[in-house]
Parts: sequence; structure tokens; C-alpha cells
Amino acid sequence: MRLYDYGLGTLSQYDLTAERSARTRGALLCYTEQGLLILREFHGSEKKLKKQQELLLHLQANGISTDYFLENTQGSLVSQDKDGQSFTLQRWYEGQECDTRSREDIMKSVRVLAKLHIIMRIQPQDEYKEYRQRSLKEEYTRHNQELRKIRKFIRKKGPTCTFEKKLLAAMEGFLEKGEQAVCLLEQSGYEELREQAWQEGTVCHGEYNQHNVLISREDIAVTNFGRWSYDIQMADLYQFMRKILEKYNWDQALGEKMLREYHGIRPISQTEWQNLQVRFTYPEKYWKLANYYYSHKKAWISEKNMEKLENLVRQQAAWEKFGQNCFRKFICQEDR
Repeated sequence: MRLYDYGLGTLSQYDLTAERSARTRGALLCYTEQGLLILREFHGSEKKLKKQQELLLHLQANGISTDYFLENTQGSLVSQDKDGQSFTLQRWYEGQECDTRSREDIMKSVRVLAKLHIIMRIQPQDEYKEYRQRSLKEEYTRHNQELRKIRKFIRKKGPTCTFEKKLLAAMEGFLEKGEQAVCLLEQSGYEELREQAWQEGTVCHGEYNQHNVLISREDIAVTNFGRWSYDIQMADLYQFMRKILEKYNWDQALGEKMLREYHGIRPISQTEWQNLQVRFTYPEKYWKLANYYYSHKKAWISEKNMEKLENLVRQQAAWEKFGQNCFRKFICQEDR
């Protein structure tokens, strides 16, 4: 019997049965007498899960539809099947993922994120410090070191395929932007902003992208908060915008509209504008691709990764122009 068949048996611990079920990305949709639910394997920390549930219920109480957890008959958020595998059961929603081809969907998602950020606060305590996101300065510095290590590796052995040649040829330009981002971060008041975010208990979704926003005629639901953390909330806005703008060749007009939609609901401070600019200066996508190459089997490069690299290089000028022009404009507006 397959894994998800066993997981379905845990519904009895909720006094529920599934009229029918259907597989979805990494989980099982269950149509029950309580409506649409989603069953997932659970491998995380129950301590963090309980804080996540508090956050989700707080959002629900303030008008944001979320995939909050159901308690089983024993009052637990986690249930085990007969083989000891852990599962969670969550409220789920009918709807389509945010369509990145629809500017209306994109703006709806940005507005929901702004509302989410106004509400998403958890009083910080020492016991929750482990849920604080790592320092961006430390992360960028480490990533730059990794890029230099990869450059040295390819140079030493000699590039033997087109991917390695193109990766190496693009390295200097992207690494220069990575080092520039660290310098900008040091000049931007980042440490004070990070400490302020911790003191105020501001929380990030951690994985806010088109896949985790479900849109229907009646509602918009935000899902998959498993990577929540205490952090500067610009991290969420950056992540969503980057994934969208990559699909639009860094269309500055679209980027500015997204920023205005967010700022109109949840005002962005001067230091947050600067923080956004830094994030868009760092070559995150290039680092991810280079790091994946270095960490995995190098004898064979997939066609998909080759396409990603070619697209990065093709969009490099537009990406740099976006970071330079868009945020300079907003920061100047804030100064007036």
C-alpha cells in the first residue's frame, strides 16, 4: 500500500472520513464533511508548529484566510499512522494559484502581502530566538566566498563544457554586484533595522510566491507558512517581486506598480527602501545556480540549468538597471 494510503487512515483520529481524495504537490487533498482539507507528512519541530498555529489563527481572526491546522481528538496538531509516520491536517481552499501572466492576480497578491505584514507579529522572547532569520550580511558574505571558491575550482581544472565556460565568463560581473551589495548593506542601517524587526516581533512568511497564494472569486488564501521566521518583512516582498520580474524581463513599470500597491497599504520606511534596493542588488539567482552546480554532480549539466544560466546572462543588464533606477527613485521620493 502506498504512503498516502496510510496517511489517509489518520483521518479517523479527527473523527473524519474522506468522501474522495486527490494528490497534489507533496500532499493529499481530502474532501470531507468539514470541507476541503489537506493531509501532509510532517518532519519538523512541534514547538515551531504550535507557534505557527498561533500565527495562522491570529491571521484568520483578522480576516486573512490561511491553511490553519486541525487538532485531532487528543488535542494534538500532529497525528501518526500505524507505522509511526507523522501527519498534519489543515484547512484548504478551492482556488487557482496566482497566475503570473495576470497583472491583476499579481497586484492582488501584493496587496494581500501588505495586509499580512501589518498583522504578522509575534511577541519576541528568548526561547524564540532560534526562529530569527540569519543575518543578511553574513549570508551575502558567505555566498560571495562560495562564488570565489567556485571560480577558483573551474579555473584550476579548466572549463570543459559550455555551461562551465559561460558560468566562469559571467562570474566577475555577478561577483562584483555581490560585493557591492555587502557594501551597501553596511551603509544602509541594516543592523538597526534588523534589531528593530526583532524587537517589534515582525514575522515573514518565508516562502511567499505565486504557488502559495490561492485566488478564487470570493477570497484569497495564503498557504504554506512552514518557513516563517522573525525578519525584516522586505524579505517577503523581495522574494515575490523577484520571481515575478524575472518572468517580465525586469519591467520597471511593473515593479514600480507592485511597490506602490504595497506601500499604499503598508508604508515602507526609508531604511526599508534601502534594504529592498540591497536585496535586488545581490545576484541571488546566479549564486543559487553556481552553488547547485558545485554541490552536485558536475560531469553532466542539465539542459534546464543551461537555459537558466543563459536567461540570467541575457537579463543581467535589465536586472542591474532595475536595481539602480527603481529604488533610487523611491528613496529620493522619501527624502523629499
